[in-house]
Amino acid sequence: MSEQTEALRSRVEATYKAREVEGVLDLYFYRPIGFWLAQFFARLKITPAAVSLLAGVCGVIAGHFYFYRDLRINIVGMVLHVCSNALDNADGQLARLTRRQSREGRIVDSIADHVVFASIYVHLVLRYALAGASPAIWFLGLAAGISHALQGAAADYYRSTYLYFVTNGARGELDSSSELRADYRKLTWHQRPWDKLLLALYWNFTRQQEILAPRLKKVRELTGQLFQGESSDWLRTRYQNLASPALKSWRLLMTNTRMLVLFVLLLIGQPIYYFWFELMPLNLLLVYLVTRQEHMAESLLEVAERRENLA
Repeated sequence: MSEQTEALRSRVEATYKAREVEGVLDLYFYRPIGFWLAQFFARLKITPAAVSLLAGVCGVIAGHFYFYRDLRINIVGMVLHVCSNALDNADGQLARLTRRQSREGRIVDSIADHVVFASIYVHLVLRYALAGASPAIWFLGLAAGISHALQGAAADYYRSTYLYFVTNGARGELDSSSELRADYRKLTWHQRPWDKLLLALYWNFTRQQEILAPRLKKVRELTGQLFQGESSDWLRTRYQNLASPALKSWRLLMTNTRMLVLFVLLLIGQPIYYFWFELMPLNLLLVYLVTRQEHMAESLLEVAERRENLA
């Protein structure tokens, strides 16, 4: 029995990006459910992109249910939100299970995530605006939404960069804005308008990530030149030792934290404070983590430049 359990655990873990970047809820709730869903969708020959779209639909409907000042309807929204997040985990697990990882899948997944939270922000603002709140609620919601986008972009970039340096198998999942720009220019609006639009959105998202972490971008470019796209042992070990302590803090800027806080505030009938949660503690945490990671990148850059000069 223990051997079967261990074998199942190994199969589930094979669909992770890496165990160290997963949160507690991911490891013990979302990933096991996502693995079961991935197997189900694989049998039906459903693509990862289709699962991402399904996750987006569930999330958008959940956002609409947060508009109502009825706790029972809000709870239905929470259930749909959890389903959306489970499907959002399952799409990546399905891609890794069926070996169908692709840039297009990452683009659709990213856009679906943004649409879900756009729905949540818009419906929460409308919940208060139509109840007679000050027009300032629109500015509060917009500021919180922009903060969310920056926090999510930074957290995703640092997680992907960690995997890029520490796990060679994840190298194909970290795109650069220069590569995306070149690919964008190859497409034409006349022949492939949808692909060009998606790539334009993803290119802009990647540029935002690199703007937030300029030194980390330089580390990636320099080490890529030095080691021909592969991390040396010293770089892998050094990066892991320096970056892994901050992974728990970066996870606070990911979806699970936001969902838990939002659920609590909906249960007590005060979801407006969710906007302030985005603007105050999460933005302060973002500034701290970006500063810390950029100092780490600067130290790595100095070591890499010394090795380049000695080469």
